[in-house]
Amino acid sequence: MAKSKVGQTVESLGDYLKEQRVASRLSLRQLAVQAGVSNPYLSQIERGLRKPSAEVLQQIARALRISAEQLYVRAGIVSPDDGVGGSVEVAVLSDTGLTERQKQSLLDVYSSFIAMNGAEAALAEDSDSHDLQDSAPSGSDGDEDAGIDQHLDQHGSTLPTTSAPQP
Repeated sequence: MAKSKVGQTVESLGDYLKEQRVASRLSLRQLAVQAGVSNPYLSQIERGLRKPSAEVLQQIARALRISAEQLYVRAGIVSPDDGVGGSVEVAVLSDTGLTERQKQSLLDVYSSFIAMNGAEAALAEDSDSHDLQDSAPSGSDGDEDAGIDQHLDQHGSTLPTTSAPQP
């Protein structure tokens, strides 16, 4: 049976953690104590049987004296290809004042804003190409802007809305 992408990511994380632990000359038990997790749980993470939370990854990173961001990337929490937003995700994940549920909620909202902005950009680009094709003046009275405003209202945006200037 083929492993899912999540399984492969976790296994990769486990292999990486074991490699780092061995390089640091720590036993599984020593790392577990330093990271504040149980020995069996850490063993399951290393074997790819468990996917740890961002908070546990941060504790392990601190114990191994490595970057928590490296572990977030290995765990598939943060994508190195994102280009934008990585620092926001890392900041949320590393905030000790938030619960795991709060962190996940913030990351979900952040992702939805990024996706919404991408959709708006595509809509604006499509609108611009229509404007270029239609060289005659339009009598639309801002229908396209109304559609964008309606989309934003449906998705709970708190952004101020504007209407197109009237001719």
